[in-house]
Amino acid sequence: MSATRVERDAFGPVEIPAGRYWGAQTQRALALFAIGEERFQTGFVRAFGLQKIAAARANRRLGALEPALADAIEAAARELWDGAYDDHFPLTIWQTGSGTQTNMNANEVIANRANERLGQPLGTKSPIHPNDHVNRSQSSNDSFPTVMHVAAALDLRDRLVPALVELHRELAAKADAFAEVVKIGRTHLMDAVPMTMGQAFDAFARQVGNGIARIEATLPRLHLLPQGGTAVGSGLNAPPGFDAAFCEEASALAGVAFAPNPSKFEGMGAHDALVEVSAALNVLAVSLLKIANDIRLLGSGPRCGLGELVIPDDGLTSSIMPGKRNPTLAEVVTQAAFQAIGNHATVSAAGAAGNFELNVAKPVLIYNVLQSIRVLADSARAFAAGLVRGLDVDRVRLDANVASGLLLATALNPVLGYDKVARITAKAMADGATPREAALALGYISADDYDRIVDPKRMAVLDR
Repeated sequence: MSATRVERDAFGPVEIPAGRYWGAQTQRALALFAIGEERFQTGFVRAFGLQKIAAARANRRLGALEPALADAIEAAARELWDGAYDDHFPLTIWQTGSGTQTNMNANEVIANRANERLGQPLGTKSPIHPNDHVNRSQSSNDSFPTVMHVAAALDLRDRLVPALVELHRELAAKADAFAEVVKIGRTHLMDAVPMTMGQAFDAFARQVGNGIARIEATLPRLHLLPQGGTAVGSGLNAPPGFDAAFCEEASALAGVAFAPNPSKFEGMGAHDALVEVSAALNVLAVSLLKIANDIRLLGSGPRCGLGELVIPDDGLTSSIMPGKRNPTLAEVVTQAAFQAIGNHATVSAAGAAGNFELNVAKPVLIYNVLQSIRVLADSARAFAAGLVRGLDVDRVRLDANVASGLLLATALNPVLGYDKVARITAKAMADGATPREAALALGYISADDYDRIVDPKRMAVLDR
């Protein structure tokens, strides 16, 4: 059996590995764009299956495609959507800025598989042609960005938001569990006045909750699809109503309320909706970076650090220091955040790469958006389950810190005035004493009055 087969396109014959479902255009692109190793995420490849099903259904509804041909395309495209042909997409993201080669890759795979299902050998282009039938009423210029929106919407819904909901739940549970645990707050990395550990974790939970809200706020624009604009946005070669029919079919398939972009020119020449998604991911990354760093610093030690939080054992240790335990999952979150923050810079530049009626940095833009979604989702889920859920507090350490906290004396300001309280804290610092001991030694206040006024737990409560 031959190791290759020959397909022909407008430029002549091309040898293709036997058994591979891609065709001549993909093979030519594979030779031309021998650049990098970054390939589109499987979710993006599979979203092409959904897009081609919706297009075939819309074409059939509008009389632009014979029912038998539409059925064959849909059957093959569903296999693509189900993940049967992930390894038949060999191109990297480094290709034409419109993503034309990957759109053609999808057209060729679906056409070859549809023809095979109809009893024809690969490469015949009959009765299903990759351009004339699979790509009917479409252009790469509207299909590729449509898949960008679909893939991002599905990954946000199915991967990121559920992970953030889980993390929010675990942080909120710790806020409740630690609600009565008093600690010394810190500003400028230095001791401040008392608060509770529950308040710290409530702040973390609110950051994640706000992150979810920011992501959801981007969805109305992300759900607007440019499909139907064809080459430049005017809809040339697409039947009237194709955009609406396509969105109805895509919505039914995906369970997402997609709608036609009222300006296909905006949806194809600019990708502001995806830049907006990336911006929400950027803010989320900043939030997660703050949360992870605070938790790992509060858990530093166990004996020579802050040691206020007890980090659960993950079973990993040092290659040289036996028994050493590290906040590994917190460090994973920080690295994922760094990646997403960097990705947003790339997405911003790519989003600005619209020239007249076409953005020409689509592949790198969507690759980075989807990578940010993936690493933030996966790290947040692992962080929630493997670290946050098992966190505890070291009450002995916290009680000792609170008892010796210099700035407890701040509660005396309304009674003694700023200057006397400053003398108390200075004496306590110089003598290595508690502020209570210093205040009594200076004779500024009685023991009973001090204990009545300087109540750390009461000081930490917002509504006193």
